[in-house]
Order: sequence, then structure tokens, then C-alpha cells
Amino acid sequence: MTPSDSLIEYPCDFPIKIFGKSQPGFAQAVMAIVLRHDPSLQPDSIEMKSSSKARYISLTCTVRATSRAQLDALYQDLCGHPMVVMVL
Repeated sequence: MTPSDSLIEYPCDFPIKIFGKSQPGFAQAVMAIVLRHDPSLQPDSIEMKSSSKARYISLTCTVRATSRAQLDALYQDLCGHPMVVMVL
């Protein structure tokens, strides 16, 4: 796939949803990873929700995506973290 085949036009705002078990440090760990890939991330572009029984938490971070490589690296770092269960 070439860059011209991408369905995404860069740069753009791109939401990423990260799920993990509700535990101390989860949000901070996720934010540290996301900020490495998008240092311009603003606090108002983050939404946090707990599951109905509060066993899991999800963070939706709307990052400023500048390339496919940036998004791939971000997904890889998030998926590789032991506190992260799933990334969409």
C-alpha cells in the first residue's frame, strides 16, 4: 500500500480507544505513551469511562495524526504495554 492508497488524509485528528483493567497508574501509563507520539495532545481531547461494574476503564484520546508510521508506532507501543487489554 502506498501513501496515496491510505483512507486517511494526514494530518488529521484521530481517536484511539484504549482499554485496560481499572488499576492505579493505568491512565498515567497510557498518557505517557500517547504523549511520546503526540506531544501536542491536550487534556480536553481525552475522555475516560469506567465499565458498568468499574472493573475496566477506557480512555479515548484524540491524537493529531501526521502519518501512518506515527499511528502504527503508537498502536504498537500501546498494545505492548502490560496494563493495556485492547486498543481500537
